[in-house]
Amino acid sequence: MKGGGGCGGGGLGLGLKNQRRWRGLVIGVLGLVILSMLVPLAFLLGLHNGFRPAPPGYLSEQQTSASGGQSIHVRELIRKLGPTLPKDVLRDFTNEAKNKTIGRGSVNDSQPKEGFPVPPNSFLQSPPSANNTKVGAVIEVPLNTKDVHDVGKLCEFKFGSYCLWRKEHREDMKDSMVKKLKDQLFVARAYYPSVAKLPRQDKLSRELKQNIQELERVLSESSTDGDLPPQIAKKLQMMEAAIAKAKSFIVDCNNVDKKLRQIYDMTEDEANFHMKQSAFLYQLAVQTMPKSLHCLSMRLTVEYFGSPLNDMELSLAEKYIDPTLHHYVIFSNNVLASSVVINSTVMNAKESRNQVFHVLTDGQNYFAMKLWFLRITYKEATVQVLNIEHLKLDSHIKETPLYLSLPEEFRVSFLNVDSPPMAPIRTEYISIFSHSHYLLPEIFQNLKKVVVLDDDVIVQQDLSALWSLNMEGKVNGAVQFCSLRLGQLKKHLGENSYDKKSCAWMSGLNVIDLDRWRELDLTENYRKLMHELAMHEGSSEAVALHASLLSFQDLIYALDGTWLLSGLGHDYGIDIQAISKAAVLHYNGNMKPWLELGIPKYRGYWKKYLNREDQFLTQCNVNS
Repeated sequence: MKGGGGCGGGGLGLGLKNQRRWRGLVIGVLGLVILSMLVPLAFLLGLHNGFRPAPPGYLSEQQTSASGGQSIHVRELIRKLGPTLPKDVLRDFTNEAKNKTIGRGSVNDSQPKEGFPVPPNSFLQSPPSANNTKVGAVIEVPLNTKDVHDVGKLCEFKFGSYCLWRKEHREDMKDSMVKKLKDQLFVARAYYPSVAKLPRQDKLSRELKQNIQELERVLSESSTDGDLPPQIAKKLQMMEAAIAKAKSFIVDCNNVDKKLRQIYDMTEDEANFHMKQSAFLYQLAVQTMPKSLHCLSMRLTVEYFGSPLNDMELSLAEKYIDPTLHHYVIFSNNVLASSVVINSTVMNAKESRNQVFHVLTDGQNYFAMKLWFLRITYKEATVQVLNIEHLKLDSHIKETPLYLSLPEEFRVSFLNVDSPPMAPIRTEYISIFSHSHYLLPEIFQNLKKVVVLDDDVIVQQDLSALWSLNMEGKVNGAVQFCSLRLGQLKKHLGENSYDKKSCAWMSGLNVIDLDRWRELDLTENYRKLMHELAMHEGSSEAVALHASLLSFQDLIYALDGTWLLSGLGHDYGIDIQAISKAAVLHYNGNMKPWLELGIPKYRGYWKKYLNREDQFLTQCNVNS
């Protein structure tokens, strides 16, 4: 009996020990998970070596180097987390070239404008982001060394549309007292080392030191005027009196000047640190899929597998390959964006019965797309969803999987020739076809003509006139972008036989003659160009840009500019009348309309094509 009781008690004790051991392991794992989340956040925000106030009246070399170290820390952080930042074309940076860009306007616009080079220390290349914000590389147009030095200081040239957004959302300085306190503190710090060396001025030295310490304490606890203590006016008066006494003595002006310059440099480094940090977070925001859209995609995917569906694919198979109908192609991984494109096209069409939309997406978003377009009807239009990763193409290598690639965007910065060196530059974004677009003739073998729409556009007018265009043997009907000429890219394109005055062209709205494409075998030409250019270019985005421009050399049918208005994703100054007259609005740039950072006055054009009453949008707070 005792033995049995002893054994039973031992088993219970062993069980309790095991429970404690597992409980300890669980707590340890949870602690590691929380720590792994907090440490990167602390590094991102710079909390591990935040800017601390300088010791009273003295700025050591260690502090100056510490500020530089913080800047180095930011550069290293940006380098490691490169995918969230704009990508630059860094090849062939030289001082000899003096290429010129042509100003934005019509094809015949000949007013010359100067282009700018990409700084050697610009942000690194990155793979496609999770969000389908299509941020690409900067177009490189080298100038001489002096221009490079001047232009390198311009915010818009370094950070692109972030500076446009910052300028638009900048707030006036309201906390004037805090600013005044900081200014007085800087002056006091500059005079303190010289006053401390004066003979028989220990009392003034202690007074100045105490005032410096007191203001440092106040500013460490207050960031706005409302946070300041009630007696702050008296403290400021005491500081001003101490500074006035210090100025009444003969001191070494060179020493004061040196200290002021050190403080100025430290402040400038701090401002640059926060500028880079803010630009980093901006790029992170524009390239990260919003929580509401992620929720929408996940809920649709779960619902697809959890409810019976009435798949009408077989009954609509004939319409998918009927060449007499109007076929539209959209490459997208964004359910909401592609839905808005289709809805706006159908709503403004005179006849929707002959409209067929082909949405090409990836495996991750295929089921969400499938369910969405099975649930929602767009008048009498037909929608087909294709998983590009499961397509069987004759010319594609079986061992190499297909993947979805969205149109690439490139930032272009330029300035009028007659403008002063530090005049504001203009920023534009050019978008071109991705690798996936060159599979169109193989994917739609039975079709003769398609209209390709980017998923960041909305349609405001009937597009049926595009199907009766006489393209005169051309392959790609597109709106041209004459701010960029092919001659500016001769360092990358080589000295091949092409028209150096020819304009670049934009994706967004493109009429594609598939028969002519197959006849000229443009897909094979594109692959050859990609292989040739890849041997000389380091950036895959730069290779794609140059290969696309050369593949369609002399094969672009220029659409009238009223068909497509670009810039709604970065330009705050677009004329409202031009918006109302355009057939298609293109939100090219970083500030897409489905992001919180989207330009507010343009988001209304996009939002009116949302189905706000849909239950999934409500559950995921998409309409908020």
